[in-house]
Amino acid sequence: MAEGPPELMTTREVADYLRIKERRLYELVRRREIPCTRVTGKWLFPKPLIDLWLARHLEGAEVPAAPPPVIAGSADPLLDWAVRESGCGLALLPGGSLDGLKRFVDGSALAAGLHVYDPERTDWNLSAVEAACAGRPVVLIEWATRRQGLVVAADNPLGLASVKDLGRLDLRWVARQAEAGAQILLGHLLGEVGLDIAALTPAETVLSELEVGLAVLEGRADAGLAVESVARSLKLGFVPLMQERYDLLVGRRAYFEPPLQTLFAFARTSAFAQKAEAMGGYGIAGLGRSHFNGP
Repeated sequence: MAEGPPELMTTREVADYLRIKERRLYELVRRREIPCTRVTGKWLFPKPLIDLWLARHLEGAEVPAAPPPVIAGSADPLLDWAVRESGCGLALLPGGSLDGLKRFVDGSALAAGLHVYDPERTDWNLSAVEAACAGRPVVLIEWATRRQGLVVAADNPLGLASVKDLGRLDLRWVARQAEAGAQILLGHLLGEVGLDIAALTPAETVLSELEVGLAVLEGRADAGLAVESVARSLKLGFVPLMQERYDLLVGRRAYFEPPLQTLFAFARTSAFAQKAEAMGGYGIAGLGRSHFNGP
């Protein structure tokens, strides 16, 4: 059986996949009209983002007018707590940033939680949102910044110090699904130190950052990428790697409706600030700031 396209495609592979000429592809890259990233001097194209971009540009595509009161996408412990405590009436459907973006675009979610790194801009979520939501009245609202890093056993007995340690032959590490922002980020971080994520074999693949922490806690893995609050909640060690921004993608009209207004009003209370501080690794100074505002 023939193998399908890889998760990170080269210019030739994505041109073949889309059945267009490479010259046309380079023009789309130059105009920032297609999701891509540059790693070690080469343009690479995440297949989940390419599939989403392709679906968004299908002729006759329709989006339901009234999406259900669901926040899809990447899970966030602080958001999970705030949704429960605020009484906003929203439900959470975690499945990774790109899964959430897809559900938002096809109308099966009111909002999407995203943390998709763009190394060309050294920013978060913008390229993915611009590619998937071109021409749509959407807003990308900052929720919080979070410390991402390696969750390791308590007291870090293996002495792990950087993402490069995931290349050690004796190390068992846990991966995330391809649609997860954490997995996309991990690919970039490994590329920066000369490692190819596709050439590394994880001990297992899990569907949430909490499951990363549980794999380490239960001894099934030695390390995995997750936010600091996960490590703290499980009393595990943590090796910080970078600060990331977690945003909520919402329709402009939906942002002013009661569910999201209730959530963001609660996020401006002292109780919310105290919880963010207690969880660890969060910064909420930019909460509510708009990073993208569609037409």
